[in-house]
Amino acid sequence: MERSGQTSPAELACELPLLASLPEAQSGASEIETEVVTLFEQYRAPLLRYAVSFGVPVCDAEEVVQETFLALFRHLRLGRSRENLRGWIFRVAHNLTLKQRHANKRYVETMDNDSGIAALHIEPSPNPEDSLSDAQRQQRLLAVARSLPEMEQSCLRMRAEGLRYREIAKALGISLGSVSTLLTRSLAKLIRVDRGCA
Repeated sequence: MERSGQTSPAELACELPLLASLPEAQSGASEIETEVVTLFEQYRAPLLRYAVSFGVPVCDAEEVVQETFLALFRHLRLGRSRENLRGWIFRVAHNLTLKQRHANKRYVETMDNDSGIAALHIEPSPNPEDSLSDAQRQQRLLAVARSLPEMEQSCLRMRAEGLRYREIAKALGISLGSVSTLLTRSLAKLIRVDRGCA
């Protein structure tokens, strides 16, 4: 399978039959292939954004997404648990992203702020003074977001992708209470800076 560039659902579907020929392959391959391709179409973009938010180059993030869905295919072919597949997918992608980032030994600027946290998009103001004030506010918030511990950033990223607390906990291998605490703490820091209290 080509590892660079974007993978289409059709390309992933072409790769899945090759896996079906593996010795561990069981019956029902077409149902599993259909399910994996459907999940790929649904979660490809959020997983790609998530991997890129760690500073992984887009081509490497594409590889992480491909490897995640190939792992999912193997997981389902072996008859393993189907409970909370979205959380499982994000956990595998999280771990593969960290491995990829470590292997690269470098961060690649993937967003204009290089923070790994999406920039706030502020409507342009006709008043230059307001525009400058908004830009300074945004820079303060991004600086705080970049300074958060990695686990807090991971929780924020996953929450921004729409994962529930329970799914975040499973994906990161931490307790539900820890997710709540980390999100509350990081959001409180951002709110304090936004209100000018820090």
